[in-house]
Amino acid sequence: MGEYKNDKQNQNKLSDLKKAEKNWKENKYQKTVDRFGLRKDKFSFDSDKEVKALYTPLDLKNIDYQKDISFPGEFPYTRGVYPTMYRSRLWTMRQYSGYGTAEETNQRFKYLLDQGQTGLSVAFDLPTQI
Repeated sequence: MGEYKNDKQNQNKLSDLKKAEKNWKENKYQKTVDRFGLRKDKFSFDSDKEVKALYTPLDLKNIDYQKDISFPGEFPYTRGVYPTMYRSRLWTMRQYSGYGTAEETNQRFKYLLDQGQTGLSVAFDLPTQI
């Protein structure tokens, strides 16, 4: 585990990080963008706040850790909804399914769960989704 360093050491580390980030953007990131492009002009959250290509400790200088990030399993859930996250359970695997009669769909869901499916995404009105 890391140790807390004095302010001078932290300032030097942040200065080094700022230079390394600039180097990465210019020599790695931009060259890849120039070669392959990006899928979209802007990546954003539902709130329309832009999502940066990279986040570093430089982005955390005005952050109140317990209020804005917190611990896994605690509000605002930025670290995940479970305290142990994927150390205790794998990602939920979902199969989008729904067809035929209610009985056939029920049979299919039971089959999927028996085969190891850990979640179901239900197509309630499949004909209108086609």
